[in-house]
Amino acid sequence: MRDKADYARKGIARGRSCVALQYAGGILMVAPNPSSALHKISEIYDRIAFAAVGRYNEYENLRKAGVTYADITGYQFDRHDVTARGIANWYAQTLGTIFTESNKPFEVEIVVAEVGARPGDDQIYRITFDGSVTDEPGFVAFGGQADQVSAALKEGYSEGMSMSEALAAALAALSAPGNGERTEFAASQLEVAVLDRAREHRTFRRIRAARLEELLQEARPAPAAEPEPESADSAPADGTPPDGTPPDGTPADGTPADSAPADGTPADGTPADGAPGTTTPSGPSSPADTEPPTGPTPGSSDRGTGLGGGPPSSPL
Repeated sequence: MRDKADYARKGIARGRSCVALQYAGGILMVAPNPSSALHKISEIYDRIAFAAVGRYNEYENLRKAGVTYADITGYQFDRHDVTARGIANWYAQTLGTIFTESNKPFEVEIVVAEVGARPGDDQIYRITFDGSVTDEPGFVAFGGQADQVSAALKEGYSEGMSMSEALAAALAALSAPGNGERTEFAASQLEVAVLDRAREHRTFRRIRAARLEELLQEARPAPAAEPEPESADSAPADGTPPDGTPPDGTPADGTPADSAPADGTPADGTPADGAPGTTTPSGPSSPADTEPPTGPTPGSSDRGTGLGGGPPSSPL
């Protein structure tokens, strides 16, 4: 029995993990699957979905048997008598019998989910290769490196998430180290389906193509915005105007606004010599101010001294 259990665990661990989690509008299922024909996620009944990891031929046989069981039960009794709990118990009995009586156990792990009229009525069941069945409230990761994926999903999961937020949490968990080292999934590499609470009768629908691309764009984090460069005419952070004048009116050279002008005249108009009310005569103060300009001094040169145009300058 121990050898069969180890054999089944190793076979399941070679696959890629899948996740199923609740969101505000129903239940979301995400599985890495590059194939468009061999599905890991399928519909079992009106409001019930099936997802599996492991050998495809084995869980495909289980899926067909589950559909037959649900149809017969609904036909013999009532459609409301077909529940995820009943199907999960039937799968548990079947896998338990195969594990104990067969030489080779099934290398599969299954999740059966049912969406209710309210979030509190949702049901998610996990069935392992030996027939053990567990109720998983909120979310579940199964197959592959389920422990690492479940730990990452627990950090990103919260009740009442939107579909894009739930998909972002699922992708972050599936990209956790130890689950293939993949950092980003393309739409062609994912299989995504939902049980939509708002739909009547058949609530299962697949998300493909443009809608999946749109959800992936919403789920990916937005790039950080680069800071805009400051323009040349923008005011500094300290409030100083662009011309350099401080806010209090003091010029940039530090001279107070009420200080005397550069020519020495006080701001109140008093002459620089300190005599109030007197004016300086406007007449010429020396002959040089009235005489016409004259040429160079005789015996000198206009090229300066010491360059051959006059007496040599004194030795250095």
